[in-house]
Amino acid sequence: MRKILLVTLLAISVNVFGQLPNTLTPAEKVYGLSKFWQEVNYNFIFLDKVGKSAWDSTYKAFIPVVLDTKNDYQYFRELERFCAFLKDGHTNVFMPEKKEYEQMTTMFGEYRIFLENIDGKAIVVRTNLSKKAEIPVGSEIIEVNGLTTAKYIEQNVAPYISSSTDYVLKDWSINRLLRGFEGDSYAVKIKKPKGEIISLKLTHTTTTEKEVFPAFDEGGGLLEFKWLPGQVAYLTLNGFDDEKIDSLFLQKLPELYKAKGLIIDLRNNGGGYTNIGLEIFQYLTNDTLLYGSRSLTRNHISTYKAWGAALSAADTVNGNSDWDMSKEEATQCYLAFNDQYYYKFDYEADTIKLKEKRVVVPTALLIGHRTASSAEDFLIYADNQKHMIKIGENTFGSTGQPYSFELVGGATARICTKKDVYPDGREFVGYGIKPDIEVKPTVNDYLQKKDPVLTKAIEYLKTKIK
Repeated sequence: MRKILLVTLLAISVNVFGQLPNTLTPAEKVYGLSKFWQEVNYNFIFLDKVGKSAWDSTYKAFIPVVLDTKNDYQYFRELERFCAFLKDGHTNVFMPEKKEYEQMTTMFGEYRIFLENIDGKAIVVRTNLSKKAEIPVGSEIIEVNGLTTAKYIEQNVAPYISSSTDYVLKDWSINRLLRGFEGDSYAVKIKKPKGEIISLKLTHTTTTEKEVFPAFDEGGGLLEFKWLPGQVAYLTLNGFDDEKIDSLFLQKLPELYKAKGLIIDLRNNGGGYTNIGLEIFQYLTNDTLLYGSRSLTRNHISTYKAWGAALSAADTVNGNSDWDMSKEEATQCYLAFNDQYYYKFDYEADTIKLKEKRVVVPTALLIGHRTASSAEDFLIYADNQKHMIKIGENTFGSTGQPYSFELVGGATARICTKKDVYPDGREFVGYGIKPDIEVKPTVNDYLQKKDPVLTKAIEYLKTKIK
């Protein structure tokens, strides 16, 4: 059970207060908070990991907090913080889609700064072209507004982000480190790659300079294909949210049949629909049965919950003679009362009836923190494929079926209702799917434009190709 979240109000500069609407009544503020709290009580699949008493206590602590918010934006931010307590990547609160809530992340007038988490540090990976010498790529943000970057993230960024894994939370926190409204300022210290430290005051305003360094990669389509030495085919699958990727894959099949080795890059695949990924995967195995994830959801039988209030854990072992309950029924009622009664979806393997030739050669699957949701389901299909190996870093560690609903003032939310596990019950949500060979890119790799994950895959396949 997690500790109750210590709640403090978000500090927003006075000039921003005057720019933001303040329309929500106290009743609406409490209603929005209460609606999210109750939908979690009823629908959140991982409530047992949070702990019902901790969730209730956090709700009570947030009531005076939301009532004390000074404007609608600050209220929605507190809902985000409330949601983040659940630590789930498929459970979120979303701001109203209104222009007044739009914020800047990379634009600071004469400066443009893009940040990523590399080696656990807030590294500058791109700037506007005119500033590439002043703020070289590979520079590190080491201080923000008088606090170390780590402390600033801990206090002002991470508490508002919903994530199932600590490493994705760190990624997103660094990416959003300097997010704010137009006019918001940040005093930062930047350590250049050669050790020089400079101080800057960055104020959010539109950057007119269009050129950035290094320039953005023009790739990034749904599917990309190229040949590597040794008749190794390199294939990127960048999403399973558009079924067009299946037809793109089929167009490449005649070439893929020539491959002696295959690299499938899933590092930028944020998921979509499991069946879209399965359409591709069936061509990569000789198996006729493919075992995907098992799923379960909360099961609500109100009378069971009422009966369960009078039962103890001992009744799940021997039943309850006073109530004429069998062990099985007593267990169901006891679990229902404790919000741990689940419905397990029918499970069977996917039958493959494909008549076309398959591409079954030594295969390296490249994975990382952005490999998410149905892309993780793709990896579950690959779990027992002896010709496949996973190389890179842990995956996103979150999937499921969100339930979406409206809150107040145009805000919306979603709650994860389904838990997915490996066929044998192993959990990956909250942990990520681990690579067979772990490779973590470093700052030096980035500066030297090296891709150590791809390099390791090429080296591995050389040992397997006959």
